[in-house]
Amino acid sequence: MTYEALFEQISQKKSYLCVGLDTDIRKIPAHLLNNPDPVFEFNKQIIDATADFCVSYKPNTAFYEASGSKGWESLQKTLEYIPKTHFSIADAKRGDIGNTSGLYARTFFDPSASGLDFDAVTVAPYMGSDSVIPFLEFEDKWVILLALTSNPGSTDFQRIDSLGTELFEHVLHISQSWAGADRMMYVIGATQALEFERIRTIVPDHFLLVPGVGAQGGNLEEVSRYGMNAHCGLLVNASRSIIYAGNGADFAQKAKKEAQLLQQEMETYLDKYCK
Repeated sequence: MTYEALFEQISQKKSYLCVGLDTDIRKIPAHLLNNPDPVFEFNKQIIDATADFCVSYKPNTAFYEASGSKGWESLQKTLEYIPKTHFSIADAKRGDIGNTSGLYARTFFDPSASGLDFDAVTVAPYMGSDSVIPFLEFEDKWVILLALTSNPGSTDFQRIDSLGTELFEHVLHISQSWAGADRMMYVIGATQALEFERIRTIVPDHFLLVPGVGAQGGNLEEVSRYGMNAHCGLLVNASRSIIYAGNGADFAQKAKKEAQLLQQEMETYLDKYCK
């Protein structure tokens, strides 16, 4: 999935919605539990219901790793079911010394090794360039660096001032020497909406993956107004507010309704701010 292809999908669907597949077997509708793979069956129905309204899917790997080998099997089947037109993100938040990062990269990008072939993976940049470069060695794959996240503890380190510049800003500045806007994205939490204008002065062209809209209370209009660029430049993630919109037999229909409402709101902002 190239930068241009992603923007084309956004333009066609009038949507920059990413659906987070944070599927907890303890929260899915009870009638699915008799299925041989209830997690995959849940994801399959969510994908079928929402694919017309989103451009990306983001499984958080923790929800699959917690179930051991069965969880990895559910993850692999889910990835294979995601339409190739949609940008697939492994929300794994990896990052380690070079040789270990190389193995993590192979895990998510090399189907001949692991069976997984994601378009992108989230990476923690704390250990520096040699923990990130191995992911970029895979041609046509994306790295999404954690920069300014939406959780309350983000202020513990990300906002530390160093020589007049906050730590997350150093991440944005330095990492641009590792890859361009065609290979690198950044995680910026929706609850940090007022920082988007400043962030855009540092990374004007990069896509930003924005969690925190929906259950976490982020404001989509503010994110769009301050964060959008001429190629949209945003993937706004919603997880719980969509996939757990209902817990009965009609859970997929309720997820569809929530995704459609977000898409309709996004269409308005694309017309207004994507210039």
